[in-house]
Amino acid sequence: MIIKDIEDGLAALDHQHLRRHRRVIDTPVGPRMTADGKPLLAFCSNDYLGLAHHPEIVEALCAGARRWGAGSGASHLVSGHLRPHDALEERIAEFVGLPRALTFSTGYMANLAVAPALVGRGDAVFADRLNHASLIDAALASGAEHKRYAHNDIAALEKLLRESAAKRKLILTDAVFSMDGDLADLPRLFELAEQYDTWLVVDDAHGFGVLGEHGSGCLSHFGLPVSPRIVYVGTFGKAAGVAGAFVAGDTRVIEWLMQKARTYIFTTAAAPALSCALLKSLELIADGDDRRKKLAALIARLRDGVGALAADRGWHLADSPTPIQPVIVGDNKAALALSAALEQQGFWVPAIRPPTVPMGSARLRLTLSASNESADIDALLAALHASA
Repeated sequence: MIIKDIEDGLAALDHQHLRRHRRVIDTPVGPRMTADGKPLLAFCSNDYLGLAHHPEIVEALCAGARRWGAGSGASHLVSGHLRPHDALEERIAEFVGLPRALTFSTGYMANLAVAPALVGRGDAVFADRLNHASLIDAALASGAEHKRYAHNDIAALEKLLRESAAKRKLILTDAVFSMDGDLADLPRLFELAEQYDTWLVVDDAHGFGVLGEHGSGCLSHFGLPVSPRIVYVGTFGKAAGVAGAFVAGDTRVIEWLMQKARTYIFTTAAAPALSCALLKSLELIADGDDRRKKLAALIARLRDGVGALAADRGWHLADSPTPIQPVIVGDNKAALALSAALEQQGFWVPAIRPPTVPMGSARLRLTLSASNESADIDALLAALHASA
């Protein structure tokens, strides 16, 4: 029976300690969550600025639903593009300093929109090997040749670009890598894009709201110029605390995406109330320098405490300046055991294993929020010492 293949596959995942499991959460997003009925101090959310349960955003969402209803009723290009959607696109373009923006229901859909609309057969996509799965899928969906270079290896990328005879070229990268927390060298990538006349598509899911002037993202963080060749993707489900995503760039490029991006054209628009909530979220991000300052202090406190312990235990604390702080353990079973030991002490720190990360690099992915306090960090450090 064909179901036997599924049974065997699930058994293999169990044997390799790779099967994933969902937890049911009975509390709003925040540092203190109840998972499967168990109170835990959580270090696993991407709610970097602590906005997911902010009362002003919640009220904006409720007011938006009362004014605009629960749904949009159609795709953006039919009758589903309501005034809040339009206002959000105008505001996000202004905030990130680019001419125009287009909103999507999810970050995955935003990434799947871009590469297939810009390149195709006979072209080439040049992608960092540690790119998010949505970027990998976007490259594959484009039909272009998919050339991957070693993580942050600019020399390897330049060699690939120099040797390529593709008609059109596209450099595809995360700005902040989701499992390592490190940054792409966007200034050098932009130099190569200029030199070899390529698109530069940047997914800033984990930098938007956290890095750059007033949290406006990695383009601002690195001081990149406005350029027609830069296509900038950001998400609203992480630091912004709500849901959805956007693509921003040159007016002509965004118009082209609106005409050609299948994940934009062939889906119902997100609820307009979400746009109302996001307009409030953007206000709080723009005024959130104190939150970002606190977050930076928490990151430094954690790194100071974990560094020596990691060296002593044979772990590796990745070189990350962001709220993503990976403690690389290596073995899948060992990472799961460490995560379980922390949970026994009241801490939720997931073990991340392949295929999300490369084989042999299973890790604890610690993520911090401006909602955390210094005492939370100290308690986690004590638990790590006790678990090691």
